[in-house]
Amino acid sequence: MILTLQAKNVTLRDLIDRFDLHLVRDEQFFREWQDDLPAVTETEQQFLDRVVDGFLNLLNYPPLLEGVVRMAVLDPLLFLGGFYLPPFHIRSEPSVEIVAEDEGVRITGNIDALVLNDQLWVLVVESKRASFSVEEGLPQILSYMLANPNPESPCFGLITTGGSFMFVKLVQGSQPSYATSKLFGIRNPGDLAVVFSILKRLGQLT
Repeated sequence: MILTLQAKNVTLRDLIDRFDLHLVRDEQFFREWQDDLPAVTETEQQFLDRVVDGFLNLLNYPPLLEGVVRMAVLDPLLFLGGFYLPPFHIRSEPSVEIVAEDEGVRITGNIDALVLNDQLWVLVVESKRASFSVEEGLPQILSYMLANPNPESPCFGLITTGGSFMFVKLVQGSQPSYATSKLFGIRNPGDLAVVFSILKRLGQLT
């Protein structure tokens, strides 16, 4: 009998036990969010400032649901970063599935946004409700990243609540290993510009 779990209900313990997932604490493992980041132009900075203003205004009118967060914060970042232009294209909420070999466990669910480049997973973006911690989205996004059809290549992800952002890197190999960036906050001056710069950097890796 195969046990089916919804990705939204998966915990890190599930992924560790079923897929031997390993957290890497070595800073050298995930340098892509720190090294060779492209500069943010003055025009881009002005756009990002408007995104911050818009998000802070939305906080005055709760509840701030997932769809609103995506429209107000995530979509503008992807648009400004050129992720809606060739060679990128975005497929919204495709079904993805991963299966734990020999364990009889299947994890299923829908992903919020998936950036593809010639069918290669470039960036997985998971938006959660603004009141949630990005940590709550980590097991879910790792579940989707484990479904990467190109396991020989590193896979990158972004978890955001609209107010907080954290990047994730997954390398499968003989043992799936992941690391995270530091936590960025939209209220912290300059943080959204760094988040945007990291997005552009990850786009250059394809």
